[in-house]
Amino acid sequence: MGILDTSNMVLISEVGPRDGLQSIKSIMSTESKRLWLNALYEAGLKEIEVCSFVPASLLPQMADAPEIASYAKSLKKGMVLALAPNLKGAQLAIQSGVDKVTIPVSASEAHSLANVKKTRQEMISEVKKIIEYKNQTSPNVLIEVGISTAFGCTLQGSVSESDVISMSYELANMGVDEVGLSDTAGYANPAQVKRLFKQLRQEVNEKAGAAHMHNTRGLGLANCLAAFEEGVRTFDSSQGGLGGCPYAPGASGNVVTEDLVFMFEAMGVMTGINFEQLLKAREILQAALPNETIYGMTPQAGLPKGSSLK
Repeated sequence: MGILDTSNMVLISEVGPRDGLQSIKSIMSTESKRLWLNALYEAGLKEIEVCSFVPASLLPQMADAPEIASYAKSLKKGMVLALAPNLKGAQLAIQSGVDKVTIPVSASEAHSLANVKKTRQEMISEVKKIIEYKNQTSPNVLIEVGISTAFGCTLQGSVSESDVISMSYELANMGVDEVGLSDTAGYANPAQVKRLFKQLRQEVNEKAGAAHMHNTRGLGLANCLAAFEEGVRTFDSSQGGLGGCPYAPGASGNVVTEDLVFMFEAMGVMTGINFEQLLKAREILQAALPNETIYGMTPQAGLPKGSSLK
């Protein structure tokens, strides 16, 4: 959906089944994943990152990725996304029928080497290979790049904003459909978010994509609001706030989907999500992961008296 200045709607892209599950010790059963995904789509989520295609030896939580991607696609209820860090993973994702492949490209050299064992430039070359494969086999599949550690890195420290924007420009010109910015380590602040997304839009125009914010230092919602005010209309979030990069020490959970939906709806910005159904999906998540902490202020406090949110 990218950046739309005049729209009073936002697209919430749920990343819990991928970003959330790969960051915890528990392994959700395939059947529970199916129930959860179905409930999330039933709640009105139109885009879900359902898994990542990585070796099961590295992330056993994603061992059933092909089956989960195929199941999500069979529901025919919304966009099916999968993350792939390399050509092999992208090939498997595309063969599983996903609508969009998300590729992490880190702006931090240190994080890139830790996360995908490749330099930044090697990852850009990998994206080029993925685009070539996609164009030859499945031209309708979308390719999205999330610029990881765009706002700072626990391994490297500060990250050059000019590096972030120049990488985004190079990737957009290469043929990527969307370029989003990810606060992998939870370093971002609202002023920085506005500044970087403004530059991103100036450089890549309609290819400027999602804001992927973490709530590590309690600024997740504030940073989403700052991005919204700068024109961003697609936001990644995770039900229950699950998530965080295993290769970025201290990078705790994503923005909580329930809280993000409430914030926008309370502002009069439409999300298209049924809150009651979203809470039913949360119940499935909690039941499937009894040993994991599930976050969210709105689910705990409840909706305000007289709220029109359903």
